[in-house]
Amino acid sequence: MPHLLVINPNTSTSVTALLQQHVQKALGEAMEVQSVTARFGAPYISSEATYAVANHSVLDAWAATVAKDGCKPDAVLIGCFGDPGLFALREGAGVPVGGLAEAAFSAAAWHGRFAIVTGGERWRPMLSRLAGALGHTQTLAGIHTVAPTGAQLMADPAGARQLLADACCQAAERFKAQAVILGGAGLAGMAADIASQVPVPLIDSVQAGAEWALDALRRKTTASADERFGVAWQNVSWEMTALE
Repeated sequence: MPHLLVINPNTSTSVTALLQQHVQKALGEAMEVQSVTARFGAPYISSEATYAVANHSVLDAWAATVAKDGCKPDAVLIGCFGDPGLFALREGAGVPVGGLAEAAFSAAAWHGRFAIVTGGERWRPMLSRLAGALGHTQTLAGIHTVAPTGAQLMADPAGARQLLADACCQAAERFKAQAVILGGAGLAGMAADIASQVPVPLIDSVQAGAEWALDALRRKTTASADERFGVAWQNVSWEMTALE
């Protein structure tokens, strides 16, 4: 059975468990899902500094998993709505690499211009920059953030659902969006609970990531030709040193 590695760049094992549950459910028997947690970094990425460290932790998690398993997965999904390490890992992994944000952007763009709803004000410029890097400057209609971070929303799912439903409706109206993305690993599954309250299609970023994995498996076209990074690493984990 094809093997999908999901890397959680947060250090919260509860987020890893949530990703494992929802991605495996979405993929069923099509792929075996293995979810791993970053060995260092922030419990929940919510700022430029935590994002910067997560870029490193994603490469480290990849290296540690490959060293432990002795083989590579068929594809890798970065389980954070912000895709830290996406471009770096894609450069030398030698297998298809995707992220929750990239997958959600592509899914939402099928409907037209889209809005993003997520937790934490600091994500606004970060997601805007990522959208530009992924070619969605024109299709991104706007970003609506709610005050609680993703971690705080995850801790109070009942309260989060109504807050997020209202935010999605406001984003659709304010930005005249044809679709809305509910972004965040910790918000997996919530879109299905509130979709009936939102006047436009609502995209779950984790569901979109699972669908990307299936498509990558079918097409096998998003892998880098390189299978090494070509860097003489210094003062990093021995697993990363082995990636040279």
